[in-house]
Amino acid sequence: MPEAELRALGDVSGLDVVELGCGTAYFSAWLARLGARPTGVDVTPAQLETARRMQAEHGLDFPLLERNAEDTGLPAASFDLALSEYGASLWCDPYKWIPEAARLLRPGGHLVFLTNGLLSVLTSGDADEFTTTELKRDQFGLHRVQWDEEDAGIEFHLPHGKWIDLLAANGFVVDRLVEIYSGDREPRHPSFIPQDWAKRWPAEELWVATARAPGSPA
Repeated sequence: MPEAELRALGDVSGLDVVELGCGTAYFSAWLARLGARPTGVDVTPAQLETARRMQAEHGLDFPLLERNAEDTGLPAASFDLALSEYGASLWCDPYKWIPEAARLLRPGGHLVFLTNGLLSVLTSGDADEFTTTELKRDQFGLHRVQWDEEDAGIEFHLPHGKWIDLLAANGFVVDRLVEIYSGDREPRHPSFIPQDWAKRWPAEELWVATARAPGSPA
């Protein structure tokens, strides 16, 4: 679903942006073309090397830092927008990266992150049993999800109530939760989430929150 329909980011021109878990930084590159000043953070050297190669190929130049999104070491209150598109939002512990995002944002700054829909997680079993029509795992206690013991693939997911509590505890006001269905579009990972499934249940969820100024009412 395009940003023109979602309207999650608004005008990013002139904003200082940090992408937490940027991978190859294609999202940051898009924002740079829209006039933002992005900084990409990722823990994987190979991803960052690809990002630098793409910068050189397409004439872009913005910082790419090999850092952990749970503890970036960047100066506090130095960004207007923190975002994660299947980066920190999926691979980092939310009880660590959400406080870090709050630390990095200026008062009134925004946090935007995209991750798997809750139902897609609850209805998935092991790696060969994705998005069924039956509940396969408990929602109670949902946090660290290991998909397959052999490859030790680890993701982090929370129920919606826990997300709201965590964001509020770190000074955020939740502006929107957008549950994204496929409609007539083919899902990005059809082997994981078939289109007929994603027409009935939200395959992805997009969160938008605002950092409160210290001392402001909740």
